Amino acid sequence: MGEASVKTLETRTDVSSPVVIDGEPRPEARAALLTRLRAPRRPRIWFEVLLIGVSYWTYSLIRNAVPEQKAAALANADWLWGLEHSLGIAVEKTVNHAVNSVTWLIVGMNYYYATLHFVVTLGVLAWIYRFHPGRYAAARLVLFATTGVALVGYYLFPLAPPRLMNGGGFVDTVLVHHTWGSMASGNLKHMSNQYAAMPSMHIGWSLWCGLTMYAVARAPWARILGLLYPTATLVVIVSTANHFWLDAAGGMLCLAFGYSVSRAWYGSLPHRLPRHPLATGPHPATAAMLNRFRTRA
Repeated sequence: MGEASVKTLETRTDVSSPVVIDGEPRPEARAALLTRLRAPRRPRIWFEVLLIGVSYWTYSLIRNAVPEQKAAALANADWLWGLEHSLGIAVEKTVNHAVNSVTWLIVGMNYYYATLHFVVTLGVLAWIYRFHPGRYAAARLVLFATTGVALVGYYLFPLAPPRLMNGGGFVDTVLVHHTWGSMASGNLKHMSNQYAAMPSMHIGWSLWCGLTMYAVARAPWARILGLLYPTATLVVIVSTANHFWLDAAGGMLCLAFGYSVSRAWYGSLPHRLPRHPLATGPHPATAAMLNRFRTRA
């Protein structure tokens, strides 16, 4: 009976309003509220599906709304290509032509490029949601922050992919092999901003998937797949002439920013949080909204 009383008291404390003095919450009350806001809670499937759907729609809308600054994008591509030459890493064209000579391989890469960054990313999100609910919100925040900062890159540094460079000599593998492999080629090119190559979110998202799997999975084969997936993605984005090596570096920097945001909010990296959420009861923000609604009613 004593335990039940303690649990009841804890639950009431968790959702109660902060103590106020002269209309302002006490500092300790504000700190307690912030702690409760940061505490991971069990995600709700309907909310997550809605959030992910709306977020991706917003991301696509903003990305495609960035002006297609063709002249600047082509100039930036020439500058980046020259920078890679000076660094001794400008081998993208060699890779592009070599892989393009193997039809079955490049066709498979075209479909890989078009589909797996959606399928695998959603799959890893679903896996974390189901088996690691205490880490889900932090992992999702990493992904969202990574994607958000990438939008800034698209606006500030328009960049043409290698296949669109003037006189670059790259092969647009989607057009050559008549495959549906890129929203920026063929009949689909008007549906997507063609000059948003920096940073590469194929790398940002695939590396997020790979690191999440490696850090959280227990089975060795799953951890190995986690490492192989972003590596294979890097080969694909270069082979299809959709990105430079340095676009991948930009995606990695965006991911580092995403992890920094998540760590700053939750006080720990996602994989170091408890597997199952410790906080019980409704989220403080939800509780506050319900309390206001009941008061007005």
